[in-house]
Amino acid sequence: MTAPAPLLELHGIAKRFGASRALAGVHFSLQRGEIHALCGENGAGKSTLMKIIDGIHAPDEGEIRLNGERVTVGGPAHAMRLGIGLVHQEIALCGDATVAENIFMPEISTRPRAWMDYASLNARAAQVLRRLGQRIDPSLRVDDLGISSQQLVEIAKALTLDCKVLILDEPTAALTEVESVALFRVLHDLKAQGIGIIYISHRMAEIFQHSDRVTVLRDGRDVLCARIGDITPDALVRSMVGRDLGSYYPPRQAACDEPAESILEVEDIADGVSVHGISFTLRRGEILGISGLMGAGRSELAETICGLRRARRGAVRLRGAPLRLRRYGDALRHGIAYLSEDRKAAGLFLDLPIEQNVSSMALGRISSRFGLLRRQAERRLAVDLGARLKLKSDGVAIDAASLSGGNQQKVAIAKLLATQPAVLLMDEPTRGVDVGAKSEIHHILRDLANQGVGVVVISSELPEIIGLCDRALVIRDGRLAGELAASDMTEERLLRLASGLSAEETIRCPN
Repeated sequence: MTAPAPLLELHGIAKRFGASRALAGVHFSLQRGEIHALCGENGAGKSTLMKIIDGIHAPDEGEIRLNGERVTVGGPAHAMRLGIGLVHQEIALCGDATVAENIFMPEISTRPRAWMDYASLNARAAQVLRRLGQRIDPSLRVDDLGISSQQLVEIAKALTLDCKVLILDEPTAALTEVESVALFRVLHDLKAQGIGIIYISHRMAEIFQHSDRVTVLRDGRDVLCARIGDITPDALVRSMVGRDLGSYYPPRQAACDEPAESILEVEDIADGVSVHGISFTLRRGEILGISGLMGAGRSELAETICGLRRARRGAVRLRGAPLRLRRYGDALRHGIAYLSEDRKAAGLFLDLPIEQNVSSMALGRISSRFGLLRRQAERRLAVDLGARLKLKSDGVAIDAASLSGGNQQKVAIAKLLATQPAVLLMDEPTRGVDVGAKSEIHHILRDLANQGVGVVVISSELPEIIGLCDRALVIRDGRLAGELAASDMTEERLLRLASGLSAEETIRCPN
């Protein structure tokens, strides 16, 4: 008996953008009822390949087969009609529309009507969101949601399509551990219905726990395809980066009898909305983790400390001296720099060159005493920091928008390092970054700490908190729920503090 054809086949897919080769003869297949992980470093060609499947780009060479028949995908709308759904890594929602309108946008746009039954639309949207364990108000504008809630709306939107092939590009990058568990429960339900899922991720634990097969792209070529049980995490990483990665997390501080001097003290700080009287001390040369569930107030805490949100009460002291931070510029002048969790909206000027992004908050370093910008100094600063962060680009004169997501993140970090900060507040510093670059960023943060910089890392990835940080604070409902030393950190302890569970209660994913 002849075996059925794969649900999706790609044969010899090639794509160039000008002189740059993105893909060179890629082969890939997806079976019905399979979760197939697609891995590779940033710039390896993963997103380009997915955009070809979705019809955003046309391949220069090669063919696509769906259910054994050759197809030409004429665009995203055609891809939807063929049963192909794509959830992008970069959120692409309509900010002025409601959650419900965004979730059912394909339906609304293809079947226009004279009036809209919003009560029905909101009820249907709420039902889809409940599948993901969420109770987001469907009538809210998307612009009023945080980045993680927006990501969940993107995923909910894809679940409403009658997909045969579902492509997810880093869907958990903006989600907490609990939200990720709920998402994977849904994906396994879809898998049981025969839907084929292409899963792009840099998170090794997710790949090995949930995937059936894995394909690796490197430099635009497929270099590995294996069943997940036939490969180890180390072998997978070597295949992705083409080298041994060494120690993924750098060594922590050596234990000392006397703790290092405090560099930042936060006392009873509150914004009156999301942060309710949090106090902590950051020591010189320490990496302090901040963990918690979505909406706990992690990002809001960092924004209040650095003047992006108004503090209703509390005090911030740097090296013992009280600071009055009315705006972010005040924090920068005192040596406190903040990396936003949303690099697209708040971290970069995407339409400006890399060199101008890097220098944008440190113009005093590259200007003459008469206030004139020294272009050579600007370029040298960008080149030096780009080399330090192992930035992959065709020079520092190209626009940041042309870079892969991971390299955009490196530019956002370089922009902060250009200010020569004493304290770094890093909100999801490795979101959307491949394993090689993620390890490099971990080592850079540790090097900065070893030089005396105080580093705060807000992360939804519990392994990152555990592997990188010297201590961790856990935030729940805008308050400090607990503190753990490195030797006491486990995923279960962090989750129990974050969710408020007692030792007797079982950790469950949302219904």
